[in-house]
Amino acid sequence: MTDDMDGMAMFAAVAETRSFRAAGDRLGVTASAISQALRRLEERVGVTLVQRSTRSVRLTAAGEQFYSSVRPALEEVRAAVTALGELRSTPHGTLRLHVSAGEDTVLAGPLLAGFLAEHPQVDLDVAVSDAPLDIVAAGYDAGIQLGEVIDRDMIAVPVSGDLRLVVVGSPSYLARRGTPLHPRDLIDHDCINWHPTPEALPYRWEFTEDGRELSVAVRARVLTTEPALMVRLARAGVGLTMAYEDRVRDDIARGDLVLVLGEFSSPFPGYYLYYPQRRHASPALRALVEYLRRSRAPRP
Repeated sequence: MTDDMDGMAMFAAVAETRSFRAAGDRLGVTASAISQALRRLEERVGVTLVQRSTRSVRLTAAGEQFYSSVRPALEEVRAAVTALGELRSTPHGTLRLHVSAGEDTVLAGPLLAGFLAEHPQVDLDVAVSDAPLDIVAAGYDAGIQLGEVIDRDMIAVPVSGDLRLVVVGSPSYLARRGTPLHPRDLIDHDCINWHPTPEALPYRWEFTEDGRELSVAVRARVLTTEPALMVRLARAGVGLTMAYEDRVRDDIARGDLVLVLGEFSSPFPGYYLYYPQRRHASPALRALVEYLRRSRAPRP
């Protein structure tokens, strides 16, 4: 019976991650142990559940059907284990978070340091990426992302205040190429743009005019996944870039960068911690939610 439960848990991890290694990392065992457990499970049920190759892992039709059957039961078991853990008065265990690379409130460090100091029995496993991800399927307890891209069926707790994206360039670039007076003027400028992953389309720069939203597909002289590089290249005079205002406020104050098109840049809701309503929140996650609510201060 124990072997069956272990095998089903490992099978579910493979089904959700599509990787023996990632499943092993989630469960704290080796990829080899995952593979052997799956073979034993397949021998017991008498069908092949997973098709393996050197580059990919995917479920067979029988595997898809089996996963859809066992997943609800495994969720119930996980919820029961979590409920038992809540009998302990102190939040504990590992809290897995998937955090957007742009979320400075969290990634700057003090907020997480304060939470860990307040809860010494909680450990953090923090993945930082802007790649789209289903946090439930990937095994995360919660994510931190811009509010506008979070699914409506998630519980969302504010982390930052409102944000504002602004266009900036160096004095040397503006002296050489001129200052854009309207977003449509950007098509004649060298721009430093961003995309979340190398495969994703470049970001369309978004503005507001007379209460209406408009976007511009700028010419990307440089395209990158790293926002900090965008600002460094803008300082060096390569072109115009779009950045969070609080990241470039000091540069603007020193005169290293100049704000342009400011009248077309409006604030929007910032980052939120989010997690599924249907999943029982662990004591560690509830402790983080409470800590955020007590400590959060809006950005300037």
